[in-house]
Amino acid sequence: MDISSRKIVRFENDVLQEAEDSIVYEHPLTIHLNGEEFATMVCSPSNIRELTIGFLASEGFIRRYEEIKRIQIDENKGFAYVELHTQTNTASHEFHSKRFIGSCCGKSRQFYFHNDARTARTSTSKLPLTPDQCISFMQQLQNGSKIFHVTGGVHNAALFSAEEMIISRTDIGRHNALDKILGYCIENRIPVRDKVIAFSGRISSEVLLKAAKIGVGIILSKSAPTDLAIKLAEDLNITAVGFIRGQSFNVYSHPERIVLEKNV
Repeated sequence: MDISSRKIVRFENDVLQEAEDSIVYEHPLTIHLNGEEFATMVCSPSNIRELTIGFLASEGFIRRYEEIKRIQIDENKGFAYVELHTQTNTASHEFHSKRFIGSCCGKSRQFYFHNDARTARTSTSKLPLTPDQCISFMQQLQNGSKIFHVTGGVHNAALFSAEEMIISRTDIGRHNALDKILGYCIENRIPVRDKVIAFSGRISSEVLLKAAKIGVGIILSKSAPTDLAIKLAEDLNITAVGFIRGQSFNVYSHPERIVLEKNV
């Protein structure tokens, strides 16, 4: 359960009075990898297994579910224990946070962390979307975000095929919501090349790189992208669509995937 109830004092119509409010849980999670403590994060206490798998994949430690020998989740204490078939020097994760400057896909020079440079993939997706699909997918994401409607305190992300929503996930951390989707896809062996990510928050460079690590070719958002996110989207062949509100939106990169009509 991601929500608790708490008594508060509410001010409304010039009156202060007691009320009850729904509050999202913030849950610590520590991941142990091959017997060593690897990372601690805060998250919503749901879909912890998916979050763990997705986080390890986004950090470059796994690519396929078969690389995991054993995974055990202690939700009450907030621990995830993962053993891989190959031994890994978890101390090397400190190197992942070091800044790295290199050419992005042979094009313009961009700033990366080392793990991003190794794990972000250039999209080969050929999937087109119509404007109606972009608007519909965002509406489905927002309408299905029950925890957000109740609390206003979480981020939401969903994975779509051209026809329907495949999965949606919620978390207090925007990166976590995307890692949960990545973990779900890895564990269930879902091909992602011709899929779409819809996201509730701003498209930052980190969010764009998460989409690249998942492997989709299109990311949709009701909010704005950053300048670096657009540059990365251009280089990584990802279509970034923002400000999807009502019947309008902006396409910031690779607009060729947004078409008025699909060829039958």
